[in-house]
Formats: sequence, structure tokens, C-alpha cells
Amino acid sequence: MKLSSVELLKKLSEADGPSGYEKEVSDVLLECFKERGEISKDKLGSLICRKKGVVSNPVVMLTAHMDEIGFMVKHLTTDGFIKFLPLGGWDSQVLSAKRVKVKTSKGDIIGVIGSKPSHLLTPEEAKRRLTLETLFIDIGATSKGEALEFGVKIGDAIVPVSEFMPLRNSRILLGKAFDNRVGCAVMVKVLDRLNKESHNNSVCGVATVQEEVGLRGAVTSTFAVNPDVAIVLECRIANDFPGVEKQDIYSRLGRGALITFNDPGMIPNIKLRDLVVKTARKEKIPYQIYTVNTGSTEAGVIHKSRSGVPAIVIGVPTRYFHSHGGIISLDDFEAAVNLVTAVVKQLDEKAVQGFLS
Repeated sequence: MKLSSVELLKKLSEADGPSGYEKEVSDVLLECFKERGEISKDKLGSLICRKKGVVSNPVVMLTAHMDEIGFMVKHLTTDGFIKFLPLGGWDSQVLSAKRVKVKTSKGDIIGVIGSKPSHLLTPEEAKRRLTLETLFIDIGATSKGEALEFGVKIGDAIVPVSEFMPLRNSRILLGKAFDNRVGCAVMVKVLDRLNKESHNNSVCGVATVQEEVGLRGAVTSTFAVNPDVAIVLECRIANDFPGVEKQDIYSRLGRGALITFNDPGMIPNIKLRDLVVKTARKEKIPYQIYTVNTGSTEAGVIHKSRSGVPAIVIGVPTRYFHSHGGIISLDDFEAAVNLVTAVVKQLDEKAVQGFLS
């Protein structure tokens, strides 16, 4: 399946795949991976596409997680409302009055996240932040029995309703689940590019499961692939919006791919990091240096796998993390594709062994 970058991002963004329920996303990527390499899965469901180059070694792992943050039906009230639990990290303040989709065996059911309205709050309640425990989903059912007739049951996945669209500036894109469908799309485009070019390594594109609930797919898939070096493809926080002091802005839309120098989960292999920066400069690919104290990625477990894996995170800046609508720039997406492709082509045996010296 050959798609433009915007078509691919739309297809991936609008697929539904909260943690543990990634099949829709996996099916899209399976079509994208066809004729790109040998396809397999690990026993948690992470999808692996192994593309051999001129030589089999070293093994370069490109990884991006398929799952998005979502919810699960916890129980139904006697009046037909849904109480739910989170799959991944949600800020309850961004949820009230948002539309959601309950993925039932009888089809999708649309609802809205409800909360006690402000004019009914006591003074004490008005001072408190909303909590997930006080929220509920209204699907228009008049009773628990009617909700069951609709097909809703405990354990059903729930996802945001959010249409993908280019904004008035068509290079700026709005959609759900850019964390981390944008990384999945970068991986697909890199594999497309490598399909036309020679590379002195084997590349494993790995679309992982259950990242948002504990980096779980990264653990099992890294063990299965046993890479010599890893590049984690992620969306990372852009904070170039009102309320952030100019001197505190560390990532802007439209300024290029993000090369992570530090996050709470990993300090990258320094020689690999320097190679990525040198490549960006040589190829005149716009990039930004990303240093943060919050937000770990799959690199946190990948670099500690087996006897250790030199790893780096290359990301696409994304506004409004973990909400119904994120915003990215197509310019940054293309910069990430160009940078990862250029780096992979340099990762021959000699270069990878150099990371260990």
C-alpha cells in the first residue's frame, strides 16, 4: 500500500488502537509492510518487518509504538452511564464534554464524557480539580439493560472521537493519536526509502504494543529482534504556545526533527548521538536538541536489553500531548524521515562497533 505522507498520517491517526487493543493499527501497518521485508509478530502482538540490506549485520531496530491512550469500560450504572478507567496517562482536565467512541462487539457507540456542571457544584467542589473517578460517559442509554442491548460490556475499549485534518496552513495537521502514529508513519516512510537504496545492515521496523501502560511491547520485541543499535521514533512535546516563557520553550513546530539528548529513561549513546547530529548538519536537515526531565520512551527499556543496545530517540514535535487533538508540522515529519534514513545508511558494522569503543 503506497500512500502520501498526509494520507498515511490520516489513516493511522483515525485508526483506533488504545493499549492492548491495537489490531486496527496493526492491520494498517501490515499492509504498509507488505513487500518491504519478512513480517512476523512477537507473542504480545508487536509487528516486526525485517528488511535485509547488502549484508545481514548489524541489525538496526527502528521502533514506534502503535497504541494510543484511551479508556476501558469499568462498569455500567443502573441508569445506563459508563464508568471507565484510563489506559495510559490522561489529564482529567482535558476530558469533560469530549466525545468518545465505545468499541463494542455490535459496533461503535458514540458518547460524551460527562461531569457535574459548574452551577451544581458546592463551593468546596468548585475548588477541586476534576478527577477521573468523578467522570462518566453518557451514550444516551436510559438504563443498564439498554446499554447492554447496545452491546456495551465491561472491558470494551473506548477512544477519542477526533477527525484528522490539515489546517488552513495545509502543512500543519490536526488529529488524534499522533502519540505515536507519527512515529509509525516515519518508520513506514523510512522503509519505503530504504527499499530503493542500498544499506549495509538489516533493518527491523518494529511497531510495538502497550507502550502507554509500561513500555511492554518494547521489552518483548527487543528480545525477539536482538538489535545491535536502535532508533526510537516518537512524537515529543512541542511547548511553543501561550503560557510558556520564551526562554523556557525547548521545542517548536516547523523547526525540524527532535534529537533527544536526555530524558528520564535514557541518556543516549554519545557516539551515536553525535553521529545523528553530524548527519543532520551534513545533509542540511533541520533539527532541534531535546533535553527534558519528563516523558520516557521505549528507549528506556531497549537500551538495557540483553547486554545493552546503543540507542537514540528521534522525534516529531507535537503540541497538546495526550488529548483529543494534537498538532504537528509536515515539515518536521519530513525532516525526521530524511534524518533517520540518512543515519541508517551509515550504520554498517564498523560504525556500530565504534559506538562501543
